[in-house]
Amino acid sequence: VQLQASGGGLVQAGGSLRLSCAASGGTFRNYGVAWFRQAPGKEREFVGGINWSGGSTYYADSVKGRFTNVRDNAKNTVYLQMNSLKPEDTAVYYCAAARDVSYSARQYDYWGQGTLVTVSS
Repeated sequence: VQLQASGGGLVQAGGSLRLSCAASGGTFRNYGVAWFRQAPGKEREFVGGINWSGGSTYYADSVKGRFTNVRDNAKNTVYLQMNSLKPEDTAVYYCAAARDVSYSARQYDYWGQGTLVTVSS
């Protein structure tokens, strides 16, 4: 499975962005998808995830209530809607796929290339 993340950009605090993770080359609907982010000088951290059907979603406490995962298996795409963005959300965001959603980056078999989100204060 190949993943392509997109949708990052520069936004003011309080604004919104929607990231997309488009998949190709495999049976996308068999995989859970997660978003991780990595800020300069920090470790990669789990942001949110969605299971294969879209019926279960998972979020880090830092984004709960502000970020939403949805997926469209017909389009082989997962979206991360990010609202009420804060400067501390600034990072490179990566999507990743695995059979089951995990909070650990080590459990993921496939990764997208990352998209930069910058939130100005």
